[in-house]
Amino acid sequence: MDNNKNLLILASASPARAQLLRGAGLAFKIWPSDVAEDEIKTAMKAEGAEATAGALAELKARHVAKEAPRSLVIGADQLLDCNNHWLDKARDSDDAAKQLRFLRGQDHRLFTSVCVVQDDTCLWRYTSAPRLKMRDFSDGFMASYLESAGDEAFGCVGAYRLEGLGAQLFDEIEGDYFTILGMPLLPLLKFLRSRGIVSA
Repeated sequence: MDNNKNLLILASASPARAQLLRGAGLAFKIWPSDVAEDEIKTAMKAEGAEATAGALAELKARHVAKEAPRSLVIGADQLLDCNNHWLDKARDSDDAAKQLRFLRGQDHRLFTSVCVVQDDTCLWRYTSAPRLKMRDFSDGFMASYLESAGDEAFGCVGAYRLEGLGAQLFDEIEGDYFTILGMPLLPLLKFLRSRGIVSA
């Protein structure tokens, strides 16, 4: 018997993605992918954020799938694009403050891609790009927010976690909540249902 057949693997170290999948009742293994993201982002900058997020999600999944025959490997990636300027996760509190000042009062898009790879085949892919507008918050609010958020501000692009105090940074949001958190959950569940991984 092939023990890896239909084994579900999340090729990500993101706690938020894992929490979303667990909350939806999925059983899976976490196997973070070691992909040179910065190099790929630099090489693909001219192709745009949507194409880059999709490529990174698939590369992460393929990297793990090579080591896990027959498994269904979920790869995901998210890029924040504000006026063609891409932001990565903040390195420290100073970097987080710099990102928030840059985003303050502006619209940005979160290009969020997910795919499922089995062996050397990409079985399914999906990309969505919610739009978020930060309010023109005061420096005082930003300082108190960063103090309250602590290290959580460093775990996501843009230095905010929408599921927490970061919700207060925004005026408007257009798009799916799960996608903003880093995983287009409903489309993924629909695909897994079609494969018999999730009950119909």
